[in-house]
Amino acid sequence: MLARNRFLLLVVVGGAALAIISLSLQFLNLIPTTPIVEERPFQAADGGVGVGLGKSRKRVFPVPHTQEPNPISEAYGYCNTPNRTEQAWEGHSPADFKLLSVQVMIRHGDRYPLYSIPKTKRPAIDCTLSISRKPSHPLLNSFISHMGLGGRGHWESPLSSVPRLPNHSVCEMGELTQTGVVQHLRNGQLLYQAYKRHNLLPSDWSPRQVWIETTGKSRTLQSGLAFLYGLLPDFDWSKLTVRHQWSTLFCGSACDCPARNRYLEEEQRRQYRLRVSDTELERTYADMARTLGLLTRQLRAANPIDSLLCHLCHGISFPCVPIGDSGTRGCLTMAQFAVIRRQQLDDEVDRRRVGLYHKYAILAMYPYLNRTATKMERVARDNEAGRQPRAGGEEVFTLSSAHDVTMAPLLSALGLEQARFPRFAARVVFELWKSPPAMQGQPKKKAGKGEKSKAKDRELFIRVLYNGEDVTFHTTFCRSHDRHASQPLCPLKNFLSFVRRDMFSVVNATSYQEACYRRPG
Repeated sequence: MLARNRFLLLVVVGGAALAIISLSLQFLNLIPTTPIVEERPFQAADGGVGVGLGKSRKRVFPVPHTQEPNPISEAYGYCNTPNRTEQAWEGHSPADFKLLSVQVMIRHGDRYPLYSIPKTKRPAIDCTLSISRKPSHPLLNSFISHMGLGGRGHWESPLSSVPRLPNHSVCEMGELTQTGVVQHLRNGQLLYQAYKRHNLLPSDWSPRQVWIETTGKSRTLQSGLAFLYGLLPDFDWSKLTVRHQWSTLFCGSACDCPARNRYLEEEQRRQYRLRVSDTELERTYADMARTLGLLTRQLRAANPIDSLLCHLCHGISFPCVPIGDSGTRGCLTMAQFAVIRRQQLDDEVDRRRVGLYHKYAILAMYPYLNRTATKMERVARDNEAGRQPRAGGEEVFTLSSAHDVTMAPLLSALGLEQARFPRFAARVVFELWKSPPAMQGQPKKKAGKGEKSKAKDRELFIRVLYNGEDVTFHTTFCRSHDRHASQPLCPLKNFLSFVRRDMFSVVNATSYQEACYRRPG
């Protein structure tokens, strides 16, 4: 009992720390996009499946700048307003390669702020769903109807009591908006278009083949359902079991890791030191507090950037308050917003330089990555030549509906340190591929056990994509792979070695247990 209580205390403390670091990391490295007039599926000239009027690649790594990035334009990219062209490189491979499985992590869609700024009116946003309100989507009406049948599905506790649709005419704090629902209907539909030719999920897919998991927040549950509804042409409630992840790190039974919490605490101290040393930021907070008639510490505690970003994404003017009896009003300004954003971008650079967050991320995301690797191995075994497939098949599609505090460390752990911070409705995709037989139609030589194992290694490959862009060769485990070799994809064995051993070299260890429980020297 004492051990269990200690474990629960670590979970509570760790959860609070994650919430704090999330606020500090939000809105960094954002993705610029290009507006379009109309959306429709199209086949791009280079084979990419897209939605929009033409090609517009969203870069997940910043283009080298000759001057400082504009914090305002980057913030608009973070909003990820669903009226823009999008191209997905999911589902691409050399000819005759077979797609064996797909595992997706999404961040929830656009949400109402988690905090309100004292003495100001909250943003007036309606969180009910209506096809007559923009943004909308061709699937929105049927999605609303279908969610009403959710009682036919299977729900792990406590998810059965979580609403399946956002439903407040005045949004509650943190509630998914209609924009957030539409973002994930589009995401799901985009991947349906990308994968339909691979027959990854046949129309008669079995319950075992689809795995969906989510935290207990309504915004992640609803985002996951919208994504899945866009992805599955036959969304059959009776086949679905929605599973609950109680930790935002999706670490299951392997969440206890004292070293991870120490790295997080050190990272928070680094953030604090950098923030208080920024005199322009301090002046800006003082000016904002003076306008609103607040103490500076009250304004800081309200995390104003969260609310201001909601105003920006929804085209609502920044908050104003009356000043005395003169009838004049004082307003928070875009210039003040830009100063806070600029400091966050500076923090991102310092975070990469110091490396504490990367060490935290390695330990935070090992359980999820290890589970990802294990699922790939199971699917690969199920597809071995001459092997009788498991009844009902293996999990060929996994969806994990998560938060920024899940996806940001995942990107860091993979070595994608330069990737932009997860926008609303961001997605990370892991694809498992099998190459065609090297010598079809020719008699095979008898091979020993070791040779068979090596042959299997040469057949299996992994792709990693972030918001539709192939980032495989930016990852730690495949950065040095010769992509112009005879096999242009990244070998799965690289990923397996990374997850099972190599990733721990950053913390001078060879295993998760050693890294987590070794006493600090």
